[in-house]
Amino acid sequence: MTARLELNLSGRHAIITGASRGIGRGVARGLAEAGAEVTLLGRSADALREVADEVGGSYRVCDVTNDESLQTAFEGLDTDILVNNAGVNIPEAFVDVTAQHFEAIFNLNVRAAFFASQLAARNMLERGVRGVIVNISSQMGHVGAPLRSVYCASKHALEGLTKSLGVELAPHGIRVVSVAPTFLETPLTTPMLEDPAFRAEVLSRIPLGHLGSIEDVVNAVVFLASDAARMVTGSSLLVDGGWTAR
Repeated sequence: MTARLELNLSGRHAIITGASRGIGRGVARGLAEAGAEVTLLGRSADALREVADEVGGSYRVCDVTNDESLQTAFEGLDTDILVNNAGVNIPEAFVDVTAQHFEAIFNLNVRAAFFASQLAARNMLERGVRGVIVNISSQMGHVGAPLRSVYCASKHALEGLTKSLGVELAPHGIRVVSVAPTFLETPLTTPMLEDPAFRAEVLSRIPLGHLGSIEDVVNAVVFLASDAARMVTGSSLLVDGGWTAR
């Protein structure tokens, strides 16, 4: 046999949440380049329109934490690939965490992913499609860290959901996987990483010695969404430079 990677996603429709910037924008571009038709979900019409024009896809304005808004966004869309990318973090000391912050993080990182996955899975089951759900998790879903108690808890929950759905949906040929990146070089992380002490601490924990990039995550998502990963489900692809291996 000749080893090869089959990354052609032609004929498949992908929905990406939190698609207006950062990882979501990159994933939309990567899936489109692999041949998928993409629909972008997010809260900013202007930002979504810009990405849709860039990748040749469509968009729907949606607050994924609102059940009615989420259900409306999925109406009439056939889903072959879902990427649950929308997420948030509020770094703060455990003793200072408020109920409001706790709920904001869990509502977006866990609850929204749960019900978006449910909508996607129902569509896949109705159509008899062997689809894929990709959850954008974090290395913090595998370890603990100071000032990230709620974020870590939410990402551990997402990893648990990935495992459970991977097992439950496997008999239907639906795969559920996660991608767990380390710290990435993005506009959102720039303020934190401009602190020399923080940057040095982060790099000291990554055996490969450098930060990740959005493209590193995009490549992982495209692989997992493709038939090249047809035997991968219920597990997490760690894109962490070795952080969790220590």
